[in-house]
Amino acid sequence: MRVALFVTCVNDAMFPDTGKATVAILRRLGQDVEFPTAQSCCGQPHYNSGYPDEVVPLLRRFVRAFADYDAVVSPSASCIGMVHEHYVRLAETTGDAALQADVAALVPRTFELSQLLTDAMGVDDTGAYFPHTVTYHPACHGLRLLQLGERYPRLLGNVDGLTLLDLPGATECCGFGGTFALKNSHTSSAMVATKVDNILASGAQVLTTSDNSCLLNIAGALVRRTEAVRFMHPAEILATTRADGERWRTTMPALARAEA
Repeated sequence: MRVALFVTCVNDAMFPDTGKATVAILRRLGQDVEFPTAQSCCGQPHYNSGYPDEVVPLLRRFVRAFADYDAVVSPSASCIGMVHEHYVRLAETTGDAALQADVAALVPRTFELSQLLTDAMGVDDTGAYFPHTVTYHPACHGLRLLQLGERYPRLLGNVDGLTLLDLPGATECCGFGGTFALKNSHTSSAMVATKVDNILASGAQVLTTSDNSCLLNIAGALVRRTEAVRFMHPAEILATTRADGERWRTTMPALARAEA
């Protein structure tokens, strides 16, 4: 299977290790992964801010960049949610029959990482080793749009050494919501404060979630409260080798303190 990585804006700019981890997992599992350099934003910020017409050129670029691949994978539930939920209808508004056909063919081949692993590849165990306690926040787009359900908990539960702890109020939004966090900052701050309370109540050493934008929002509030909880995308956990896991016992001091 010829797979293309759609890294997304947030990961490209702020979390490159998540993209690298995604490639590492898939190559470990025998997949050929490429990075089309013509890719750009999926258009979600524009669409959510009320500018659907401005999304169309980005949609066309997405099709050009990824049309020749058997599968497109991204470590971002929100961006894949944008593709799955809105691209077909946006293509229809153009009246361009060729574009509509290309989008209709490409959308089913576009996967969030956990979907590709569990649904398309039938993988529940990536061969990772992560000897720490972890709690998982099911970010809203993955939970409600893509309905990822137990895919990540199942993958994480099969990581050697990892203990997956329940997160109280797991399905409650963290308060990010893109521009919501800017336009409704007081409400957003209250929501993320509750999320942090629940993370600390879980007793986990590491927080993980399917969207790094949400992880960034939670992390900003979390680090103001404690340094004893780290935050990572699931891809980074699922890519961890035994050598990495053992090394982190000493090179990640917050985890080392929590284990002492």
